[in-house]
Amino acid sequence: MKRILFFLVSQLVALQVLFAAGLPASRNYFELRVYHFVSKEQESTLDDFFEKALIPALHRTNRKLIGVFKPLANDTAADKKIYVLIPHPSLKDFTGIGKKLSNDAGYLAAGAAYTNAPYDKPAYTRMETILLYAFEGMPGIAKPSLTGSRLENIYELRSYEGHTEKIFQNKVDMFNKGDEVGLFQKLNFNAVFYGEVIAGSKMPNLMYMTSFNNMKERDEHWKAFGSHPDWAKLKTDPLYQNNVSKNEITFLRAAAYSDL
Repeated sequence: MKRILFFLVSQLVALQVLFAAGLPASRNYFELRVYHFVSKEQESTLDDFFEKALIPALHRTNRKLIGVFKPLANDTAADKKIYVLIPHPSLKDFTGIGKKLSNDAGYLAAGAAYTNAPYDKPAYTRMETILLYAFEGMPGIAKPSLTGSRLENIYELRSYEGHTEKIFQNKVDMFNKGDEVGLFQKLNFNAVFYGEVIAGSKMPNLMYMTSFNNMKERDEHWKAFGSHPDWAKLKTDPLYQNNVSKNEITFLRAAAYSDL
């Protein structure tokens, strides 16, 4: 009986913590769209579509935190990108969002230039979709607490690939059971999300996003992380060795109209 009571109390405390942080009690799915474009005209069409059509329509479906981000490298890149982060409570919600949008008159009217773009003047050159499942340690998207100019705020998107599915799962366990997520929280990395990639071009893979007031603060945070005793203990733990085959870092800035 005591064990049952302890379990129920611990679950209640966990739910209270999630509620206080504005996070869902169950793990969300995240859709990370990557729009590729080459011209200012395409960028303008995409921005207009996201701000006036897509985000308001998603808000009407009770998806409140939609992120739109542009890589710092866009200025000089031939293949420019915009990342759109969309939360879904379930896979059913993910697969059903297209139908909901197609029945939303406001969305169709506001997004007409994007939706009805002709074949010889498309709004983008390619669109990717990455589907993620939130980590146990952080089941939803969180709005970061950033200060200063939005033009200086930095969002850091990290991608960690694994040699095999089993090794990849070991890295996920390092975040959850090893509490790497907790260390990021302790050091105030302002995480936006952590997720296992369940469908994408790079597999097996996990991705997460942290955020900072500026690049200087970002560098200071990572320096503190690298010298923290919890990290020293975790990275030398025999349970969590050689569990990343490739990692990629993308620095981003949020669009002016982004919820995040």
